[in-house]
Amino acid sequence: MVKLLFVLRNKTASGPDYTASAESGVGLSTQFLVKELEYYGINTKSAGITDPSELDHVITLHNPTHVIVETFWINPTVFDDLIEAHPFIKFIVRDHSDSCFRVYEENAFGWIVEYLKRGIEVMSNSLRSADDIVGIADAAEIDESLVTYGPNVYPIPSVGSMRPHTHKDGIVDIGCFGAVRPMKNHITQAIAAVKFAQETGLTLNFHINGYNIPGYIDPILNNLRSLFSEFANCNLVEHGWMSHTDFLTVLDGIDICTQVSFTETFNIVAADAMSRSVPLITSSEVPWIGSYAHRNTTSSKDICEGFLEIWTEGHTARKNRLLWQRYDMEVYSANALTVWTQRFDRRCNIF
Repeated sequence: MVKLLFVLRNKTASGPDYTASAESGVGLSTQFLVKELEYYGINTKSAGITDPSELDHVITLHNPTHVIVETFWINPTVFDDLIEAHPFIKFIVRDHSDSCFRVYEENAFGWIVEYLKRGIEVMSNSLRSADDIVGIADAAEIDESLVTYGPNVYPIPSVGSMRPHTHKDGIVDIGCFGAVRPMKNHITQAIAAVKFAQETGLTLNFHINGYNIPGYIDPILNNLRSLFSEFANCNLVEHGWMSHTDFLTVLDGIDICTQVSFTETFNIVAADAMSRSVPLITSSEVPWIGSYAHRNTTSSKDICEGFLEIWTEGHTARKNRLLWQRYDMEVYSANALTVWTQRFDRRCNIF
């Protein structure tokens, strides 16, 4: 019988059972996937560990047939002893980034080759990323069948919960949440939001995830702060990292969520916004949402027009947009689950 064990890096994991939950985007995506696979009858568990040395313990604790390590954070050499100690377990490392985003991890591409050389399967939640890794495997003369696709899923809200938010008098709250990194394209979206506020005469609250590290100045965050300090009717609202439940509550006060990123493999912020009836502007990089939400990553004018389109929609059009967002996610998640169940269904003889 197939038994899957997803292993997460979790700095808060504690105790002998290593069951502490992870609140990062990757952690939440994993928990959603685990719940769906369990629902479909596939024996699936997750474990959070703080250090690679704990991996052998959780393997012994859960006795899985497949160990799926989430993201490239464990040195390939760590697996040498594990493969010898657990020869009947299939080891998989699953990534959540496209190649252009993965360059921010200093060892990622060398580690990909080293995983594959050891017979460790490298799985991606993106078909495009998986295709890149196939190219790497071919160039290294490694069996490309070790490269696989394992997409994300997301819990689908009820149709009845899709209700347009009530606009506030003279104020618009636009959320551009997520890690402040170059590929997330915060500045272009911020400029678009400022243009939108000027064209409509609205006071803008532009919401991001901010942070302060003593002795370090983040250039993107610093530029955002400098930009908004110049305007009387445009405010930068910074939120610290919070629990998923608290984040969903924040989304209840957002009028538009913008995620016009340069690269994405899923985008859980957009998925969360969908679940809370927030209309979305994205790039075509977000794989689960239709073209009606797509805007040009390098054009603040086009993004601004997207804001205007959403803001001026009537009630019926707004409701329909929310329903389309939900439907798009429903279709994407159903297709994703088919990928997983076709491989790991308990009635199939797989390894």
